[in-house]
Amino acid sequence: MRNALAAVLLAALAPAAVPAEPPRPIPDAAALSRLEAQYAPVDLRVDLSALPGPERLALTKPVEAARIMDALFLRQVWSGNDELSLRLLEDTTALGQARLIYFLRNKGPWDRLDQMRPFLPGVPAKPPAADFYPAGATREEVQAYLKSLPDAERERAGGFFTVLRRDPAGGIAVVPYSVEYQGALARAAAVLREAARATEAPALRAFLEKRAEAFLTNDYYASDLAWMELDSALEPTIGPYEVYEDEWFNAKAAFEAFVCVRDDPETRKLARFSAELQDVEDHLPIAAEHRNPRLGALAPIRVVNEIFASGDANRGLATAAFNLPNDERIVHEKGSKRVMLKNVQQAKFEKALLPIAQVVLSIEDRARVAFESFFAPILVHELMHGLGPHRITVGGRSTTVRQELQESYSVLEEAKADVSGLFALQRFIDRGVVERSMERTLYPTYLASMFRSLRFGLADAHGSGTALQLNWFLDRGAVVPRQDGTFAVNVKKMKEAVVSLTREIMTLQAKGDVGGARDLLRRLAVVRPVLQGALDRLRGVPVDIAPRFVTAEELTR
Repeated sequence: MRNALAAVLLAALAPAAVPAEPPRPIPDAAALSRLEAQYAPVDLRVDLSALPGPERLALTKPVEAARIMDALFLRQVWSGNDELSLRLLEDTTALGQARLIYFLRNKGPWDRLDQMRPFLPGVPAKPPAADFYPAGATREEVQAYLKSLPDAERERAGGFFTVLRRDPAGGIAVVPYSVEYQGALARAAAVLREAARATEAPALRAFLEKRAEAFLTNDYYASDLAWMELDSALEPTIGPYEVYEDEWFNAKAAFEAFVCVRDDPETRKLARFSAELQDVEDHLPIAAEHRNPRLGALAPIRVVNEIFASGDANRGLATAAFNLPNDERIVHEKGSKRVMLKNVQQAKFEKALLPIAQVVLSIEDRARVAFESFFAPILVHELMHGLGPHRITVGGRSTTVRQELQESYSVLEEAKADVSGLFALQRFIDRGVVERSMERTLYPTYLASMFRSLRFGLADAHGSGTALQLNWFLDRGAVVPRQDGTFAVNVKKMKEAVVSLTREIMTLQAKGDVGGARDLLRRLAVVRPVLQGALDRLRGVPVDIAPRFVTAEELTR
């Protein structure tokens, strides 16, 4: 889980009396260059000297397959992306090249840092249905169709790995990904099988073979289990996973890939957190009946260095960590795996967080910003996606939080993982799992990090979830605005506010209370003037990084 909400939720949250903002002019080449400059270039180099020859060959093939995921993701975002990308490639003018660069950055003609506004002429508003549902269909039509189906058919039609299309009679048909994207997935499967033949690591071979099979059969369960059990120097993640692009129902999985090498010393340092998860679950500030008395047995943590990322893993903001799979069956049975991209996080800390802290934090709190307190909350954020309510009972029927909260699910889930992650870290500190000294740097670093995430915009699930948190903390005196425009942390009140917001969000999730979720977001997932003033002062500071996959290019040149 990671990034992005958009038009439907924004429309639902916007006050009805506020007139629509007039269209902005389409940016010229100079303006597009300034937009691209929001992303600080970073060369991602990874030391592969310890990898044996067969593993290096096995590494090049997932990079090749990952490039196929990029093309698939473009199709999923918008049906017009393929044609538009070809037109941009043919335009060799300075303006054409600037447009192509920013199009590839955003994986489409809409600016992911600016409320999904179009930066190219002649394109529609970003479709909230992406390309997952029939052209011309309304959300209500699709919802009525899904409700009309028997349970088993409805689960398949509304599941992660199908699209809905018009049939010849004008009705709706369910099409598996293995059919809709047949050619591309067949190529990806062949490449992964080449990688499987090259590797000498049994667990890696098993995952690659099973994921290749899943691309052809549309059954991802066995390959997700194999990925959970993957224990090798290479850590590839490839396939359809996150659901952010589906802004109607947060149901359809988008293609992505991460190709990484494991950092064993850092992985060993963090593995101790896995043993603490049941204790955190048992002490969540929610009613006991909403806690899970037995978490899944597997909760592996991997610290890796990224060699290549593509598709949903590399659009706009660079992913710093992820928690997969999203299949609630596996989360319930086995838990989920948390993967930390250390070289990406280090780059974000240096290029964005430290400069942000110098602008928005009080002088006292600036001195308390530390990489360890940036790194740990990102990890624990991913851990907390697996805790709290998932499968719930509403009105006597078994369902999931995702299904009940609909378009508000992603924002609330990201805010939950953030704030309950702080709750968990404080418990780790209190129990001696983490050194007490971290408490001094944790909250100031987190405050700077919240302003970093707020700059992602309200069209991003993380940005919107951060606005919710900041406003909650401001209202409770946990974050204190200063007259000079900076902000300070009141640690005592922050601890109290973390507990109360964790309780608020998880209770809404446990009850499947979509009305309450929408109301909470309407009130708090906004940028108040005091926050906008800070954002204005951050202009000129990079928002995020632009990874250049130097090692991957050298491997596949």
